[in-house]
Amino acid sequence: MTKKEFAKLLFEKGVFTTRTEAEKKVDIIFNSMEKILLDGENLSIINFGKLEVIERAPRLGRNPKTGEEVKIGKRKSIKFRPGKAFLEKLN
Repeated sequence: MTKKEFAKLLFEKGVFTTRTEAEKKVDIIFNSMEKILLDGENLSIINFGKLEVIERAPRLGRNPKTGEEVKIGKRKSIKFRPGKAFLEKLN
């Protein structure tokens, strides 16, 4: 599902009065979430899950075409940990 489809779904459920309003508000929400994560903070949403910024250690990788070893430097990534209630619904 795309961000635009998500906004349309919220509009159809009556959360917002217009599709344009829904799209703007969804953009604001995701931009805010992005800013929180870029600032290095974690984002916890009760009963849904937690988004964490983690740092991956440097490692050796392999080029699949040539088989040549490639150094992969340390980098930041995002890890999602689903909440207990969400996992129970999922399973």
